[in-house]
Amino acid sequence: MPNNIIKDGAVVVDNWQLVSADATDIPEGKVIVPVALWSENKDSLSNREDFGIWLNSDESPELIKDELDQFKVIAINFPAFADGRGFSYGRSLRDVYRYHGEIRAIGGFMRDQLFFLKRCGFNAFALENSDLENALDSFKDFTDSYQASIDQPEPLFKRR
Repeated sequence: MPNNIIKDGAVVVDNWQLVSADATDIPEGKVIVPVALWSENKDSLSNREDFGIWLNSDESPELIKDELDQFKVIAINFPAFADGRGFSYGRSLRDVYRYHGEIRAIGGFMRDQLFFLKRCGFNAFALENSDLENALDSFKDFTDSYQASIDQPEPLFKRR
């Protein structure tokens, strides 16, 4: 995971540690744990204020819907740039479940997808192998969008 991420339109230091899916222990500090590890350690994690959860593309937000208020960060792992399920998960977390915390994209997404991820409710991006300062320009790829979204709830025809 990179040392810096894009969050809320700026490059910031990432203070969170992503715990791998095969980990057996959960370290101290700010951690983002896989949903399976969270399920096994719910009791011990419920006392912590410094943890988030990450979902793979085959793990729907439905799995955590009743405990969303526990998570400071929900990371969605994109196994490949062509797997679009994470876009739907971001949208569901904001629209259906009304999650207001950080939704972070991790894994195999591309800079070209930043604009669309933001429209789906993501506000943090752990973009690897990219100049983050230059990647900020991706949020300006388009000046207007026709459809309603998280970042613009009214469609274009209502804004005119």
